[in-house]
Amino acid sequence: MSRYLHRAREYQCAIREILMREWDPIGVSGIPEAQDEYDSYITHIYSQLIRHKSEHEIFQNLWEIETGHMGLYGNRQRTEKVVSLLMELQQGIEKAV
Repeated sequence: MSRYLHRAREYQCAIREILMREWDPIGVSGIPEAQDEYDSYITHIYSQLIRHKSEHEIFQNLWEIETGHMGLYGNRQRTEKVVSLLMELQQGIEKAV
């Protein structure tokens, strides 16, 4: 497996974990059948992270998903925490490369 493919898989698995355990705006983390609920958002978030988009841009993306696409009121504190975790992930993986 190439170094880049390994990095992509590492990112995507970690993003999935963060979205399901920390973000989870619809509260499905405890439902085994719903563990792929947020997978459709992973590719775009991964793209934002590897292109070093700002925290603000990543926040806006998640916030639009939560409040626009899902139609929820949103939880700004939780979403800000998730963005911080995603930025830490990006920094950690980039250091390792």
